[in-house]
This record gives sequence, C-alpha cells and structure tokens, in this order.
Amino acid sequence: MTAVRPETASTGLLRFPPGFVWGAATAAYQIEGAVAEDGRTPSIWDTFSHTPGRVHNGDTGDIAADHYHRFRDDVALMSDLGLGAYRFSVSWSRVQPTGRGPAVQRGLDFYRALADELLDKGITPVATLYHWDLPQDLEEVGGWTVRDTAERFAEYAAIMASALGDRVPYWTTLNEPWCSAFLGYGSGVHAPGRTEPDAALKAAHHLNLAHGRAIGALRSILPATAQTSITLNLHQVRPLDQSPAALDAARRIDAVGNRVFTGPILHGGYPADLLEDTAHLVDWQALVHDGDLAEISRPIDLLGINYYTPTVVSGPLPVQDGADATRFDGHGASAHSPWPGSEQVAFHLPPGETTAMSWAVDASGLYDLLRRMAEENPGLPLMVTENGAAFDDYVSPEGTVNDPRRIDYLRGHLAAVHRAIADGADVRGYFLWSLMDNFEWSYGYSKRFGAVYVDYATQTRIPKSSAHWYAQVARTGEITEPDAP
Repeated sequence: MTAVRPETASTGLLRFPPGFVWGAATAAYQIEGAVAEDGRTPSIWDTFSHTPGRVHNGDTGDIAADHYHRFRDDVALMSDLGLGAYRFSVSWSRVQPTGRGPAVQRGLDFYRALADELLDKGITPVATLYHWDLPQDLEEVGGWTVRDTAERFAEYAAIMASALGDRVPYWTTLNEPWCSAFLGYGSGVHAPGRTEPDAALKAAHHLNLAHGRAIGALRSILPATAQTSITLNLHQVRPLDQSPAALDAARRIDAVGNRVFTGPILHGGYPADLLEDTAHLVDWQALVHDGDLAEISRPIDLLGINYYTPTVVSGPLPVQDGADATRFDGHGASAHSPWPGSEQVAFHLPPGETTAMSWAVDASGLYDLLRRMAEENPGLPLMVTENGAAFDDYVSPEGTVNDPRRIDYLRGHLAAVHRAIADGADVRGYFLWSLMDNFEWSYGYSKRFGAVYVDYATQTRIPKSSAHWYAQVARTGEITEPDAP
C-alpha cells in the first residue's frame, strides 16, 4: 500500500485515500473476561484490580464484556458496522500462563478462532502482543524492571507468530509502553502499582528492549508481507506561554513522555537531555548494555500513534496559585509523579470542551503530532491506532444511545487526519477507541469510550449513534467537513 493524497469535494465532503484502513480497537483485559478459564492465570491487572482501593468501585475485569464467550457475536457486530480491520490484544497469561515455557493450546485456539472469524467476515485482524497485562509470575521476579522480562517477551512473540502468522498480517509489539512504565512503576495508578522513579526508567528501557527483540523474533517467523509496528501514546506537548520556564517544561515532558521511546526505537539512541534530566535517578551506562540500541532500533513497517488530548505545561507554580486543576496531567490522581526527573512541571487543563475524562477536546493536537512524526521519520508510514472519547452515555426510553458529542469529536479528529495526509503525512489507517464499552483500567466501569454500549448486567450490546455514523464513514471513506469553530 502506498500513500495517496485525499480529496476534498466541492460538496464539503472530505474523501480519504483508496485503501485507507477503517477499524476499531480493544484490549484483552478490558473486554475478554474468563480470567480463570482454559489455563489462563493472573496478570498484574488481575492482582491490581482485586487490591482494595486501586480501582473505582472495586471493579475488576473478571467478566468485563465477556468477549471470550461472545466473540462470534461481536465479530458479527463489527461486520454489520462495516469495519475493515479489528485491532485486538493477546492476553499473555492466557497463552503462556507463567510468562515462560510452552503455550497453552486452548489459549492459542481462542485467538486462532477469533482471527478465523474475522477473516471469514472480511475483517483484517491486527494483533497487539502486549496491552499492559504482564503475567503476575513475571512481576513477582521484577517485572519490567529486570532485563529477563524482555527475553521472555521475545519468546512469547515467537509463540504467537508461529500460531497466528498465517492469519494475521499486522503485528504490534507493545501498546503505549509509556503507560506501562510510568503509570505502572512511577505514579502507581496502573498495575503493578509501584511508585519508584528509578524503576519507571528501568522499565522504559526494558520495554524498548523487549520491543526490539520481539521485532527480531517476529521477523524470523512471519511471512515477508507481514507488517510490524509499535504503538506509542505520544504527547502533543505545548508550553503554557513562551516563558523560559514553560519552554523548558515542554522540553522535559517531551523527553520523558515521547523521546524516551522515539529516540532509541526510531533514531538509535536516548536523547542527551533525557539522560541529563534523569541522571540522578538511574545509571544509564549500567542500564543500557552494548548492543541494546541496535536491537531496539530494528526497522519497523508502521508506527502506531494513539492520541486523545494535548498536554499543556509550565514551570512550577507557587503553592498559593497551584489549584488542583492546573496540576492535572490527565493520567489519574496520585501523590507520585509519572514524570521522573520532571516532577515539578505543572500541567494545565486548556479552556473549552472536555470529555468525561476531563480531557480537553482539541483535534489540532492530532494534526500536529502526525505532521511531526512524518517530518522526523520520512518514509515511515503512520497509523492512528487509538482515538476516541468517553462521555456519559445512557440508554433512552426508546432503547437507543445517542452520543452526538462523540460524533463531533470523531468528525473533528478525522478531519485533522485528512488534513495531515493532504499536507504530506503518510497515514494509512484509523482505529476508533473503542469498539465497545469496557473495563477502563483504574476507572473501572465508570467511563464509556465505546461506539457500542454494553449493559454489563445483561451483556446486551447497543450500537450508539456514533457507531452508525462511523459505519457510514467506514463504508464510504468520506466525512463531512466539521463546522468552523
């Protein structure tokens, strides 16, 4: 597939290029349920969600959306919505319960059956190997803070490539390693819930190493036509103003939020300013072994980009002026920072519309991010692998779910993608987050991102008005231009 410029029709329609991939995404722990069936053992998210006080309302992913038992119905729903691709993640502990040794065939059979069902309906399966659910057995011996976990991940990648390589054409190693490292080991709002700045940085390096080694394992097994990638939740960082303090804050957050991954993965090295900012926390010379950077920077075929909202920062605020809202970074409440080496940076919520997550709605951030990645990585195709919004959805007395604000959000962000393509960014596809309402990590079931409403008591699925709108987009490859602000 090669990049094709989009069209803007005189009727106000924005037409996406032929072959543009229209999909939706989910994650294993958020939807599968069946956490103790067919050989699956606990992941760090099972342990975390069952720890009192960690998740809103004591919610867990034990049942979630029961996708493990209902996947055929869910695939039929995807087909009804005209999706061209479905991005799912594999539960590591479902196929390799301890993170070591041979696979459990029943676990592999589930993902084989899922891929076959998708293919039967004309939907392209897109597999993500890791969406935050590390086998608990590996966390017990250090988790992502130790190098051995990268070795185990490469072995797991080889297992999955051997099992699904004949069915799955797109492979993603890691989803949002920033969250795994810095929310899991820094602020503690994600599993495993540790609050150690040095551990967060070690985890980031070992996740990078795991990615590189997994790419090597995948490439040794997959057909040459397979596409490999990593998905990063890159932060579109903006200084609050042009003061030196705000500009330095933006530089710092860009380093520990973005370039800690894009540097080694795409450019072969960690940025010097990141190393300087964090030298008091970790010995990078001891952490990064000879040969690590060569492995981490193995070529990939696609870069996945997840975007929801921009990140606005300034230098430290005086205590008397530092209201809670100005310190909100959008990643959950914690007394511990997920920004090691930049703990004093202040975060600001921009004015204007927000989602149920209190995230600012600003599609220009997606445009800016796509253009930046295109300029910094010429020749590397991009995909928007997650984009969406949570709103307070409810079922009407007529049994429908109307979510016009989500439609407006999606239209604006798709227009930003269209504009980025028109301006030269090689964006190959777009995956809506999420296909259905699900377990939203530490927020439990209190936040709904889905295009499909899930009644968790009955497991009834109700496509929202946004699902029908997106189905039309997926079928035609067109959107109407959003109204000018």
